[in-house]
Amino acid sequence: MKIDLHTHILPESLPDFADRYGYDGFVRLDHHAPCRARMMVGDRFFREIEDNCWSPERRIEDCRRTGVAMQALSTIPVLFNYWAKPEDTHEISRLLNDHIAEAVRTHRDRFVGLATVPLQDPQLACREIERCMTQLGFAGVQIGTHINGWNLSEPALFPFFECCAKLGAAVFVHPWDMMGSDHMRKYWLPWLVGMPAETSRAICSVIFGGVLERLPTLRIGFAHGGGSFPGTVGRIEHGFQARPDLCAIDNPHGPRHYLAKPDGTPARFWVDSLVHDPDMLRVLLKLLGPRRICLGSDYPFPLGETTPGEMIAGMIDLSEEAREWLLAGAAREFLAIR
Repeated sequence: MKIDLHTHILPESLPDFADRYGYDGFVRLDHHAPCRARMMVGDRFFREIEDNCWSPERRIEDCRRTGVAMQALSTIPVLFNYWAKPEDTHEISRLLNDHIAEAVRTHRDRFVGLATVPLQDPQLACREIERCMTQLGFAGVQIGTHINGWNLSEPALFPFFECCAKLGAAVFVHPWDMMGSDHMRKYWLPWLVGMPAETSRAICSVIFGGVLERLPTLRIGFAHGGGSFPGTVGRIEHGFQARPDLCAIDNPHGPRHYLAKPDGTPARFWVDSLVHDPDMLRVLLKLLGPRRICLGSDYPFPLGETTPGEMIAGMIDLSEEAREWLLAGAAREFLAIR
């Protein structure tokens, strides 16, 4: 069985938000060919997408072909709209969440929902995640690695994490609005360099900021195998120990405190498996344990894994138990799927 934690979806058509709200910066869709559309931000081309980005039937066909039993549906991060007026982002979030809810309602055995919320206003965000959890039956929420000028350690965001813990909502953190993008305009570097750095930024923020320490029941996971964090955790831990005056000001426990223990206790947070390298996945297994690594493909985008779980299936050194956790068990636990 395969449960894919990391997939993206959006409605087939979007309102003209720039016209509705009176200012630019929102995504619009240009359906320029059958089963295809251009995602545009104003007049700027962002991405070409196909109908597998909005059609549940097309997604189910692909799932059958690749052996995926269930997908967690989340919006495309460019639609977070944290930069917009909170009440406008709230309205858009409701539209996107209602779309996901309808896909889940009509294909409950295939899909589970992850909400998007107006996190620039934590009070509105709490209101929306409560609606999604109690009325729409979602499993959790997808959020960005930062909220405009806030890292995830920002005190203003803590009530939202507290709300998620209380509701039992899984929090899946996805990079967006990558740092340094203005200095990395060539070679797709924001996606290749900036995204991994963004995810490490988020992991360090929730650890250093004491979010995990203060909310022991919070289930939080990070995209793309934790980004650059696993490869630099030695440096991060050393920095924490060498300069506690700078690093240990909000939490006395360093990063390794939240990793897997020698007795088999898994790490305190989850990641997905999308690292494109068996040796890197083995590093993750050592750092986090198989119960904290969920299958994730980034469907339906080109930086993803075309056949979800193919790399895991090809790793003959994995035990059957570890393979089962990676393909479905970890995602089932993270999403609280009964």
